[in-house]
Amino acid sequence: MHIDAKGEFQVKGWDEKPYHEEGSRKQTLAIVDQAFSGDVTGEGAARWLMSYAPDGTAHFLGLQHVDGAIQGRRGTFVLETIGDFDGQMARWRASVIADSATGQLSGLKGSGNFGAPHGSTATYEIDFELPA
Repeated sequence: MHIDAKGEFQVKGWDEKPYHEEGSRKQTLAIVDQAFSGDVTGEGAARWLMSYAPDGTAHFLGLQHVDGAIQGRRGTFVLETIGDFDGQMARWRASVIADSATGQLSGLKGSGNFGAPHGSTATYEIDFELPA
């Protein structure tokens, strides 16, 4: 079953700490808690490694764990994420990690895009494939 999922998540918590700094460059670990709404509902937890340039822009990658439901089917899944922050807007691509889905979402596949202006709300558009 193909699902074009759209919606948003609210950032419920953001804890970011540097683990390496060199002049005006730094690398950080951001621990982010999220609440999903729209076609995906539930809770999310992301761990992002971020590399900041001197101008405040950043490149990041990480894992985003989602515990919730897609069209009433409950379970968990993990997204591999990679993106960029241009100082105003973060944009990233996410793909479901193979065999990471559980419960009624077992076998879930898909990928899509996220976007978040500086603040607490992000939007998503993900094309999912669920076994019938």
